[in-house]
Amino acid sequence: MTGRHAGRLWGLGVGPGDPELLTLKALRLLRAAAVVAYPTLEEGSSFARSIVAGFLPGGQRELPIRVPMTTERAPAQRAYDAAAVEMAGHLEAGRDVAVLCEGDPFFYGSFMYLFGRLAERFPVEVVPGVSSLTACAAVVGQPLAARNDSLAVLPAPLPDAVLRARLAEADAAAIIKLGRHYPRIRALLEAEGLAERAHYVERATLPEQRLVPLAEAGEVAAPYFSMILVHRRGEAWRWPKD
Repeated sequence: MTGRHAGRLWGLGVGPGDPELLTLKALRLLRAAAVVAYPTLEEGSSFARSIVAGFLPGGQRELPIRVPMTTERAPAQRAYDAAAVEMAGHLEAGRDVAVLCEGDPFFYGSFMYLFGRLAERFPVEVVPGVSSLTACAAVVGQPLAARNDSLAVLPAPLPDAVLRARLAEADAAAIIKLGRHYPRIRALLEAEGLAERAHYVERATLPEQRLVPLAEAGEVAAPYFSMILVHRRGEAWRWPKD
C-alpha cells in the first residue's frame, strides 16, 4: 500500500457537454487538483477538456490520455496501462489527480478503467455527473420512465435477436452507441412497431444538438454522441383523460 501522504485520485463526471451542467463539487475539485487528466483522440482535441476549459485556473499539469478509437480492446487497454503508470507517479509524489470523464464516471465512463488499475493502491473519490441518459430525456422533454416502468439501456452493437428480446421485456429503453449501427436499429424498431414511440437525439445540451421523432429522422450519419429513446406505452406518465 502507498503511504499516508499519497495524493488522491478524483474521477470527475463533467456532464454531457453544456459547461453549466458541471456540478459544484466537480468544479471545486477540478480547480484544486495539481494534475488534470482527460481522454482524447490520438489526433485531435479532448471533448471532456473542452467542457471544463473555461473553468481551468491555469498552472496545472495536464495529462492527455490518447485512446485509439478502434473496436479492438488491446490498444485502448495499453493506453490506460500507460496512463495509470504516469498517474501513479504523481499520486506517489503527493499530487492529487483529477480525471475528467464525459457524462458520469461509472455510467459507461472511461474512468472506470483507471479506477480498476489504481483504486487498490490510492485513495479515490468519484464525483457523479449528469449522464447522457438523463440529458437526452431532458432535451426531448419526456420522462424516461414512470411509476413501475422498467428501463433498459441497450448498446446498439448488440445482435438484433438480443435487442428484440430485451426490448420486449422493458417498458422503456435507451439505445446508445449508435454510430454506424443507426440504420439497423431504426429498421429493427420499425419492424417491432416502436419507431412511432421513439426519439432520436444527438449531441444533447450542445449548441448543435438535434432531436427529432425517429419516424421523421430519415437516414442520418449518427455520431458517437447519439441515442434513441423509446417508450413502449408512449406517454405513460400522463394521467389518463376521460
